Amino acid sequence: MEIGLLRYLLNHFEHVSYEQVCSGIGLPHIYAYLKETQQFTELAWVIEKLATVVDGNPVIFQAAMAEVDQSPLCVATLKTFAAILGAEAGNLALKVLATGGIYLGGGIPPRILSFLQDGGFMQAFKNKGRFSTLLSRIPVHVILNPKVALLGAAYHGFEI
Repeated sequence: MEIGLLRYLLNHFEHVSYEQVCSGIGLPHIYAYLKETQQFTELAWVIEKLATVVDGNPVIFQAAMAEVDQSPLCVATLKTFAAILGAEAGNLALKVLATGGIYLGGGIPPRILSFLQDGGFMQAFKNKGRFSTLLSRIPVHVILNPKVALLGAAYHGFEI
């Protein structure tokens, strides 16, 4: 599926990077790919909301997490996003041998916490062949404080 997503994106972009997939700009790409290739039929209320906004990410989050009238396409989008994010976080953990842990920051991880905890993220994170055992011992944390960057800058300023 991810190879299909890569091919889809290469038809639309000259260069494809992880940032085009597992970031805020990437979520609509995953959504569009799944809608086009997996034959999902989107719910009318989601189509209407997406047509009226510039940034569709909040609509995708809302539709995926809705208790009533949940969008299977948006759920699949967030599950795919979480798995790709997990794979890249695992790659990073190996590159820097982050045995102390990985911290996921930004605006998306706190919003999709349930999707990060459902198993797909960690399965992709640890799926590194002979390094899977090592990765299974690396803790993964989601930064929940939206002001953590400001707090870090303030701390650094006080240190100077």
